[in-house]
Amino acid sequence: MADKTARCEPPGVAEPASTTASEYTMKDIYAAIPAHCFQRNSLLSLAYVLRDFAYVSALAYIALAFIPTLPHPFARALAWTAYSFAQGLVCTGIWELAHECGHHSLSPHKWVNNTLGMILHSFLLVPFYAWKHTHATHHKTTNNLEKDIAFIPDTEERWTEKRNARGAFMRRLTELTEDMPAIALLELVAHQLVAFPTYLLINNFALPRMAARPWWKRSHFYWAGDGPNFKPQHTRDIIVSDIGIAAVLFLLRMACIWFGNWTVVKVYVFPWLWVNHWILTVTFLQHTDASVPFYSASSWTFTRGAAAAIDRDFGWIGRHLFHGAIETHVLHHHVSRIPFYHAQEASRAIRGVMGKQYRSEFGSSYVGAFWRVRRACRFVVEVEEDGKGVYTFPETDRRGCRVGRGRGR
Repeated sequence: MADKTARCEPPGVAEPASTTASEYTMKDIYAAIPAHCFQRNSLLSLAYVLRDFAYVSALAYIALAFIPTLPHPFARALAWTAYSFAQGLVCTGIWELAHECGHHSLSPHKWVNNTLGMILHSFLLVPFYAWKHTHATHHKTTNNLEKDIAFIPDTEERWTEKRNARGAFMRRLTELTEDMPAIALLELVAHQLVAFPTYLLINNFALPRMAARPWWKRSHFYWAGDGPNFKPQHTRDIIVSDIGIAAVLFLLRMACIWFGNWTVVKVYVFPWLWVNHWILTVTFLQHTDASVPFYSASSWTFTRGAAAAIDRDFGWIGRHLFHGAIETHVLHHHVSRIPFYHAQEASRAIRGVMGKQYRSEFGSSYVGAFWRVRRACRFVVEVEEDGKGVYTFPETDRRGCRVGRGRGR
């Protein structure tokens, strides 16, 4: 199958984009995109789904058939580690296809998108409809500091307040250890393993208005309709999502009985942990960078929010296994129903319209960018020269102390 997301971007890091009010309209965006880019092909989309599951099956077969035959325990451990990493990449691509289903961008038929999305997301223990509804909120409020629900940073005041709320011992311990790369790496690994399922379960990243609710009402699995995430009309959707997760958990339990707990852990759980890592990494880097602005509710507009994303480059992994989700995210926030196999062409088409509003970082290390941004982008401050209500990450040292103004590096 031809890879229709081949990269045509020049290497290098783009200049920081403007944070002033957008000079284009959504009408301009739609007019710039070739008409065929909006066409969704159910059979082609299904072919990509089947391709990814063929990868999953092939990797699992190779692992189960050949790794146990390796004579040395260390060799087997290395082989299982390589398997879990590779399978995690493939399953992250399946996660991205499920995400596309939530936007109805794989097929012109709603039932096809919903059926595929339900199967794919449930397979990875993500409640499809619940995620679909909360993710829609993110698209409607992108980088709105008061309303968005995805990777919204603290203001400097809030960040300092949280830091000072720790006990004296913890504050001192943090000061002594936070400059140590090993400690930062350990904290990062722990976060990447558990943060996404924890978010689904208790919504621990909730905005202050949501955090006041009990954790179970913030959960993506709570269907009663009186929580902060869902309305009463969503109750049926949430119950269906929960049934999907329960069915997969039942199948996993049966697999443990048939094949053994440790086999299920090696074949499914370890790759699933990698998926959690990659989803957090991808979504974090899509909206977090020194050049990416955030807005107060009064200064936010849809086009400002849609432009507050950044395209990055993850090479063959991003283009082929992750279906271009990393390389075309700015387009995705403008027009989310364009299927991924047309996204690269559509992305190139809107760059001329966006001008300096477009952000990208191609040709540099994706993993390196994650480490750099995770360490540097701690809180946002208001940018005086751009007018009230515009915030960016300042330049800080490793202790979070500001060494520059709001615009950062």
